[in-house]
Amino acid sequence: MILRAGLTGGIASGKSTVARMFAALGCVTIDADQIVTQLYQPGRAGHQALVRTYGESILAPDGTIDRRKLADVALATDEDAKKLNALIHPLVIEEQALLIAAEEAVGGDRIVIVEATLLIESGGRSRFDRIIVVDTDPETQLARAVARGMTREEAERRIARQMPREERLRYADYVIDSSGAMSDTEGATVRVYEALRKDLAAKKTPT
Repeated sequence: MILRAGLTGGIASGKSTVARMFAALGCVTIDADQIVTQLYQPGRAGHQALVRTYGESILAPDGTIDRRKLADVALATDEDAKKLNALIHPLVIEEQALLIAAEEAVGGDRIVIVEATLLIESGGRSRFDRIIVVDTDPETQLARAVARGMTREEAERRIARQMPREERLRYADYVIDSSGAMSDTEGATVRVYEALRKDLAAKKTPT
């Protein structure tokens, strides 16, 4: 039996760190961004769709998608971002479904966690048994984004284009606050993991 859990949060919220914690606890984790990277490789469906839509100017010298060049032309406005997401999300969702199906084929009980920034926006509520939101306070989020190399203005712009924090939290079955010390985040992750195990057991029990 598989329990499907979607893990999401805003930029620099700490969701990748939480995903690694879940993996250490024994969960199967799937990173949507890694899937995107694979889809952007020459010969893959994502690469073909992007070149067909935006032209070869978005390519790096080795023929792969240059994500910064792509962002310049495909994320300039909210409408541009929606166009890109509409192009890529179906491919990512299809790949996620194949990976989850492969886990189901193995048999046994497991928790499969899919980490994705736009999980809710792409209809994740209907695809997952549980939604986990990694949340942090706005100033911590900004500081982390800047520490990654963004300017404060760029970080604020990226955050503004994402689903508002309050709306994201309304979709959550579980919330992990990553604003504090790493040990606090780890403790919260363990508590959610234990809750997911109970959810999996309940899913196995006939009603």
